[in-house]
Amino acid sequence: MADDNVYATIEMSKGVIELKLAMTEAPKTSQNFVGLAKSGFYDGLSFHRVEPGFVVQGGDPSGNGTGGSDEAIPLEILCEDGTMVEGKEAPEGSIPALRHKKGAIAMARKAFPNSATSQFYITLSETPFLDGKYAVFGYVTKGQDVVDDIRIGDIMDKVTIEARF
Repeated sequence: MADDNVYATIEMSKGVIELKLAMTEAPKTSQNFVGLAKSGFYDGLSFHRVEPGFVVQGGDPSGNGTGGSDEAIPLEILCEDGTMVEGKEAPEGSIPALRHKKGAIAMARKAFPNSATSQFYITLSETPFLDGKYAVFGYVTKGQDVVDDIRIGDIMDKVTIEARF
């Protein structure tokens, strides 16, 4: 796959969401999402959390925010100075290369940094207080209106991955 041209498409009854993945800037996080999507893991799962003006969250096979896939991945944050911080939050004062602007897709996790599995969120607004604490791995390129309209229980019918040249 051409690292700079990998897209994920989330098909839902209310429309399609297209995301450009940051394979180079967040390789482990992106590869985790790509692997799960290609295996069909996300197909049929719901968005279990909707916080208006903040995030929509999905990717939990239990449907209630307590589940995930079998393997946890390390937190990875690429800073603008080229430093890759792994396994911990970015140091205070550092500037992440991928920020939580509206339409960012990032991995949800528990309180400890290396606990992300399959749950992800998409931001509904700019949320800079999350920068350096959660791994952003792409951005919505089409369908932000669909993201904005997601409600608890809405289903991801199919999630596909495509390399574009």
